[in-house]
Amino acid sequence: MVSHSELRNLFCSADAVCFDVDSTVIREEGIDELAKFCGVEDAVSEMTRRAMGGAVPFKAALTERLALIQPSREQVQRLLAEHPPHLTPGIRELVSRLQERNVQVFLISGGFRSIVEHVASKLSIPATNVFANRLKFYFNGEYAGFDEAQPTAESGGKGKVIKLLKEKYHFKKIVMIGDGATDLEACPPADVFIGFGGNVIRQQVKDKAKWYITDFVELLRELEE
Repeated sequence: MVSHSELRNLFCSADAVCFDVDSTVIREEGIDELAKFCGVEDAVSEMTRRAMGGAVPFKAALTERLALIQPSREQVQRLLAEHPPHLTPGIRELVSRLQERNVQVFLISGGFRSIVEHVASKLSIPATNVFANRLKFYFNGEYAGFDEAQPTAESGGKGKVIKLLKEKYHFKKIVMIGDGATDLEACPPADVFIGFGGNVIRQQVKDKAKWYITDFVELLRELEE
């Protein structure tokens, strides 16, 4: 059993920190916001809840929800322009503190690349450090599905991305931070998982996480000490 002080030391000496995006880095669930914007909010948020609880395989839940939403390219662009995602308090400071310490910061999301890249740019995270699902559109801008080859489209996809990062960059210690079941499952291969409940508390994650926080200030403090 790893002690809390060992977990803290691992966090403070990590080479890379990976954040989930929806309900972690941003306050909303991107897919629910897109559903609301496209007028199918209720049906989709119920599916999201089931997927986050681990009741439905991730790819099946994603396929099902997107088939309901059918977002066009123009709707995605309008969503970002009219209702941009709200950053969770403290995330901007935490990311910039990690970057000052030369820690690589990655965003790994089961959400959509167009939305996640928008968030990454606000946090000065390069697009090359973003792993998310790609929506596909026909030449006229209508929804044409999503790229099923992305690791993030699968259950266990976040763990696959972390394994890939370790192989590619030879990171010794990677921390995964997130609110959901898919984030918890990414450790291992992540060395430490920190559960985040600042926007929504998922009981299963809170119960299983060895380290659970509700405010990013807690992690900033660890770095200051």
